[in-house]
Amino acid sequence: MVTTHTATVLGSETFADFWDRLIGTQSAPDAWLVVVTGVVALAAVVPGSLWRLSRNAVTIAHEGGHGLVALLTGRSLQGIRLHSDTSGLTVSRGRPTGLGMILTAAAGYTATPLLGLGGAWLLAAHHITLLLWAATALLLALLVMVRNAYGVLTVTATGAAFLLVSWLTEPIVQSVFAYTAVWFMLLGGVRPVFELQSKRRHGGAPDSDADQLARLTHVPPLVWLAFFHLVAFCSLIGGGRWLLGL
Repeated sequence: MVTTHTATVLGSETFADFWDRLIGTQSAPDAWLVVVTGVVALAAVVPGSLWRLSRNAVTIAHEGGHGLVALLTGRSLQGIRLHSDTSGLTVSRGRPTGLGMILTAAAGYTATPLLGLGGAWLLAAHHITLLLWAATALLLALLVMVRNAYGVLTVTATGAAFLLVSWLTEPIVQSVFAYTAVWFMLLGGVRPVFELQSKRRHGGAPDSDADQLARLTHVPPLVWLAFFHLVAFCSLIGGGRWLLGL
């Protein structure tokens, strides 16, 4: 009886410690280190050689945004595919027109910068551990809907990185990782819109999100491109100010 009681108490304390760490606050890195993490994230976005690899993370967020909004608007999510050329496809079933379809189509290019903005808000509130675990949970939920091997590989690898960092590393490493990831989402949300704009200028991407939205709303694709730019730049400015403590 005494042994059982002791184990229960220790178990409760362990869970309580974990919960306190999850919802508690952690110290932010020094200002110079926050700037360094931003520079590192920028280096993963600007050079074409690195971008071809790092863009996979943006595709995960992009397609995840489509999938999440499809579910939230009552559509049936059939599956998500992520390809090695950093393209992706989200298939949902429901009405081919209407508000739900419009919101689902608009969610892709806005998902990455808005995730970055949300992450910056959490970091500004010093919830570093919560951010890492929330990202892990979102990736795990996304993994259930991925329907191809490359997609499973990339989502699993990304989720494992967040999980291992949050579970095994020191607080300073967690802070650097979290700030770099959020900077990357904010900066990485800007470049794809310019890439889409360039493709459309040269006659490519006839079935892009902007063109689908144009057909759904009878609003010109350039207006939707402007909307994507607006969300990306506003998120970068707002999120950057939070990260820098301005």
